[in-house]
Amino acid sequence: MARGCLAPSGHWSTLIDRRPLRYGPRNHTVGATDKPLVALERSLRMRMEARSLEIPTPRRIRYGGDYNPEQWPEHLWAEDVALMAEAGVNLVTVGVFSWAQLQGGLGAELSADWLDRVLDLLYEVGVGVDLATATASPPPWLVRAHPDILPVSADGVRMSLGGRQHYCPSSSVYRDAAVDLASRIASRYGGHPALELWHIGNEYGSRVNACYCEVSAAAFRKWLRDRYNDDIDELNRAWGTAFWSQRYLDFDEVGPPRTAPSMRNPTHQLDFLRFSDCELRACYLAERDVLRVATPQVPVTTNLMGLFQPTDSWAWAAEMDIVSVDRYPDPADPYAHVQAALVADLTRSLGAGRPWYLMEQAPGAVNWRPTNVPKNRGEFRTWSLQAVARGADAVLQFQWRASAAGAEKFHSGMVPHGGVDTRQWREVVALGADLRNLAPLAGTPISAHVALLVDWESWWALELGSHPAQLRLPELLFELYQPLFDSGTTVDFAHPESDLSQYRLILAPALYMVSGRAATNLIAHVDSGGCALITYFSGIVDPDDHVRLGGYPAPWRDLLGLDVEEFSPLPSNETLPLRGSVAHSRSTGRRWAELVRLRGARPLLEIAAGPLEGQPAATVHRYGRGAAYYLATTPDPATLTALISEITFEAGVPTAPPRPVGVEAVERGGHVVLINHTDAPIDADVGANPRRDLLSGSMKHHSVTLPPRGAVVLAPAENL
Repeated sequence: MARGCLAPSGHWSTLIDRRPLRYGPRNHTVGATDKPLVALERSLRMRMEARSLEIPTPRRIRYGGDYNPEQWPEHLWAEDVALMAEAGVNLVTVGVFSWAQLQGGLGAELSADWLDRVLDLLYEVGVGVDLATATASPPPWLVRAHPDILPVSADGVRMSLGGRQHYCPSSSVYRDAAVDLASRIASRYGGHPALELWHIGNEYGSRVNACYCEVSAAAFRKWLRDRYNDDIDELNRAWGTAFWSQRYLDFDEVGPPRTAPSMRNPTHQLDFLRFSDCELRACYLAERDVLRVATPQVPVTTNLMGLFQPTDSWAWAAEMDIVSVDRYPDPADPYAHVQAALVADLTRSLGAGRPWYLMEQAPGAVNWRPTNVPKNRGEFRTWSLQAVARGADAVLQFQWRASAAGAEKFHSGMVPHGGVDTRQWREVVALGADLRNLAPLAGTPISAHVALLVDWESWWALELGSHPAQLRLPELLFELYQPLFDSGTTVDFAHPESDLSQYRLILAPALYMVSGRAATNLIAHVDSGGCALITYFSGIVDPDDHVRLGGYPAPWRDLLGLDVEEFSPLPSNETLPLRGSVAHSRSTGRRWAELVRLRGARPLLEIAAGPLEGQPAATVHRYGRGAAYYLATTPDPATLTALISEITFEAGVPTAPPRPVGVEAVERGGHVVLINHTDAPIDADVGANPRRDLLSGSMKHHSVTLPPRGAVVLAPAENL
């Protein structure tokens, strides 16, 4: 058996309720499910081609949010749909946390007359539905009947009912109950004319990403038997169990990496992270396969969470028809709009460039940070327009009406507690009008010449303990992404084993773990004329988390023209002075330094003082028809910006027109989007040729004054 996640067994499809669809056929017939994959193919392109469903591309941007009518008296529903019409809402997510309202016992018929009325009402006013399978939060009756579905922590504590996602992902009781509910919902609503999209679960792993109970232990042992071909010697080799006398004689001796007296075996931990991700995804796939049998022409999704570590988003996205994401940047963070852009670019890349859905954002404040500041005036609009500019075809919120009770009652809604005579409601209505005007952007592509490499398995291994220093991948990604964002350079994200031929520059921040295929893939990219920037602590271990011997970074020593003999991480309060062609008078490096021996590479930055004086901090090496750059420290932002500017120029990355600081510029489908993220008006050059602003309808040329948090969306000149 190939290593990786096993596909869920085919028995799930037999649980589908075979009653006729309540609403009759919807221009399709029920067919056989797709054949399950034996294992996930590591090539992104091959994974994305596994699903042949053609998603229609409507010429409109979806707008709306989570609608939870079960929280409100029915007499408010008519008011809700009237307000939706006023705001321009055309898609709502229904039923995410409604299991307890829909079913009163295991295998029971649905108590769904209320949901019938809701969907009928929405259809009558032209609002489409992203219908949830409602399985994200098991109801109390299921926990009472089967308390063993509750998850157990690493130190043996069984968690309790009272929150959400309180289930063991390996529990067959939970999975069977979830599949039963999903099949009944599919049977009842699969032909409803309001149905546009299936929403499976919700934010998988956000509350419980791993379970350490005996059910999980048994599932983990089975997963290991499959991964290591039932060969305990192969597991011992991969885990390096000769260290600390950890050799296993049988798979039955292996358990989850529960709390232990000392540091745990890192490969044991890594395999458990792989297993836990696979178990969560098996829950999703079981429901998805039910829906595909019942409604093969209705797309499916579940909401990812950007740079969320526990779930391998490459693997998850490959199993979705539309990739969607929840995005909650912090308004108190001055770089929040850059973080939001990064998540948007990542989400677009996970779907191989296809349009994606912003499934959740807050219209105002959230309620789960220590201090929850609201969005600044106009920020709801600018961050929403940013999502569309970077490939989103839907802008949805959590939630429609702010809750009056429960754990999220102070989380903002499109309809706030204060009602419609509020700034927040007026911004909601205004955004709906803006998005109607942006219909020409729907379905259009975005091109990029630069890619950041991200591999979730490498991320898991990077942030295990017992390393020279604790590195955090999201910080490293952001440090490389921000200079590109500031220069107006659009960035994709890519898996290290995917096809890199479309990019002129590849950036690999702390790609600690690399497979042989990934290593040769990057070498081939440079050899054929591309450029690559590789940072410190990359190429260090193989997929078993074994050090690649012979000098760091072993797979790329010839590519980079250097050897790293020794790591020298820096304390958090210490910096090193830097000198070189892209340095300024106060250039510094932080976090990391190294003892580097050059073998053909040329230094671009050097350490200017201290025990490592003269050691390279950044280098370049010509290789084949391309060039490989190496970064042995984290330069200060100005120096890093200068270095990346030089590298992008040498790589032949097209340069964007100059623009003022604080103005974001993105091109989508020939449309140029300019967004002012500051509190002051800014004049921006828009070129000599007149172009129509889709937002205002007016013609713009030469320059435009962007008001605080203002924006223009300039149509292609040929469309005038």
